[in-house]
Amino acid sequence: MATPPLNVYRQLVERIFFDTYKAGLTEIPWERSDLERAAQELGVPLPKNLGDVVYSIRYRTAMPASILQTQPDGQEWIISGMGRARYAFRLVPINRIRPREELVAIKIPDATPEIIAAYAVSDEQALLAKVRYNRLIDLFLELVTYSLQNHLRTTVKGIGQIEIDEIYVGLDKRGRQFIVPVQAKGGSDQLSTVQTEQDLKCCAEKYPALIPRAVSAQFIEDDLIALFELTVEAGAVRVVDERHYRLVPSSQITADDLRLYGLRS
Repeated sequence: MATPPLNVYRQLVERIFFDTYKAGLTEIPWERSDLERAAQELGVPLPKNLGDVVYSIRYRTAMPASILQTQPDGQEWIISGMGRARYAFRLVPINRIRPREELVAIKIPDATPEIIAAYAVSDEQALLAKVRYNRLIDLFLELVTYSLQNHLRTTVKGIGQIEIDEIYVGLDKRGRQFIVPVQAKGGSDQLSTVQTEQDLKCCAEKYPALIPRAVSAQFIEDDLIALFELTVEAGAVRVVDERHYRLVPSSQITADDLRLYGLRS
């Protein structure tokens, strides 16, 4: 069966939202079973993968225009997990996570094996591989880190099932140990504040003895990667640090590049 078009996803989400919405509400709880009800009421095909409806609205496409029109100035609706198969539309401060166009790119000798680059089947896989083989997490956070697991699926109290794209453990020169959840986005997918909140809550629950440092990675170009360290402050996700790394053959790193890097703190 073909995947229903995105406009079906938007119709379902729109129906669920306006079944409950009233001016002044800041949170609208709903359940996955509401998607089945909405599809039946609208007479549209029920998506085979109901979880993809939520994923698509979170990361791939905007909320329906009718929902966006209800947003107060400076706030936006997101979909948060509230438990197993339970969600909520929540109003949060607008917080776009996008690479800064003016930020300088740091050239790094590309250590990605060519065979990996040739056979990665998705932008996300390629991005995670390039981050891993070039030890960009180590460079960015100034830690020694080790990849613990890819695509960690687990449940978090009060949220439900989540998936972390990749999770690292690390340590610094003082012996402190860290847990580093990484979310990766390629193509047209957008970095999500929802995923950052979920990742940090998961780390607090599953690894309470380790220091969490959440990282997001995004392709700007095929050889240019933006890394963000994110945290949650006053209920919003904030950028702690941002760096752009350009993966190049070592021959393309000039003496002038090295001189300039030596002048930077």
